[in-house]
Amino acid sequence: MSRIGAKPIPIPKGVKVEVDDRNVRVQGPKGKLVTHVPPGIKIDEKDGVLNVQRETETLALKPFWGLARSLVANAVFGVSEGFKKELDIVGIGYRAQVEGRSVNFALGYSHPIEFPIPEGIEIQIEKNTHITVSGSDKQLVGQVAANIRSLRKPDPYKQKGIRYTGEQLKKKAGKTGVT
Repeated sequence: MSRIGAKPIPIPKGVKVEVDDRNVRVQGPKGKLVTHVPPGIKIDEKDGVLNVQRETETLALKPFWGLARSLVANAVFGVSEGFKKELDIVGIGYRAQVEGRSVNFALGYSHPIEFPIPEGIEIQIEKNTHITVSGSDKQLVGQVAANIRSLRKPDPYKQKGIRYTGEQLKKKAGKTGVT
């Protein structure tokens, strides 16, 4: 039995939830999100709590039960509190700055890189090297952070590039055996 699917989802103050047949619309202070519910999963709202249930007890619905509950819980949390990912730029001369709805990166290439900021995402840069990506959609925040990291992945030899804050890298020795 899914332990995740059975947990109720509390609705915080200031968050409105509408449940249709296949969609859950969540609106709060941080924005609006629509979550698609897989077929065979039913969501009920009662006394400020959402409960996710299976329509039938088949094995095929068990994985979707926990998935649907997690997606709806992330939507409720996202519109009330929001999600954020933090990245660090490491390297001499590597920097970033926000200009309008895009971020300009200088990452050691022969040209600057312009990264457009998607709708629903906010990017803040502190000290030209610390990037904070925030928004209400967990999947979109993670994808934008991964796209920024892929502009200059961390180098295992010189430890330069863009990495998540707190990410531990294994330093490799070069050909000469430098430690």
